Amino acid sequence: QVQLVESGGGLVQPGGSLRLSCAASRSIFSINYMGWYRQAPGKERELLATITSGGITNVAESMKGRFTISRDNAKNTVYLQMGTLKLEDTAVYYCKATIWDGDRDRYLEVWGQGTLVTVSS
Repeated sequence: QVQLVESGGGLVQPGGSLRLSCAASRSIFSINYMGWYRQAPGKERELLATITSGGITNVAESMKGRFTISRDNAKNTVYLQMGTLKLEDTAVYYCKATIWDGDRDRYLEVWGQGTLVTVSS
C-alpha cells in the first residue's frame, strides 16, 4: 500500500502561479501511474495530468499550456505546476496513485486527502 500527502494549496490571485506537491510513502518507480485531479463545488472530479513510472506525462487538453506535471524521484514526489490561474481553477486538488496488484490481478487506486486551491482577487 502507499500513502499520498498533497501540499501547496492556498489562496492565489488570478493570473498567478502555484505548485502542488504529492509526496508518496514509497518509491514512485513502483507506482504505475500518478495523476492529479480536481473537484470544484458542485462538479465532478476531473483528470488534469498523469505521469507514468517511466516518466511519460500527459496533460488534459484543456490544461495544456497552463499546467505541467513532473516528479522528483529522490523525494518520491510528483508536482503539478499551475500557471495563469483563473477563478474557475478554484477546487480541491487530489493526487492519485494507480498500482498494479498482481495478487488480485487488478489495479489498485489510492487517493490523497486533497489540497484546496482558491483563486480570488
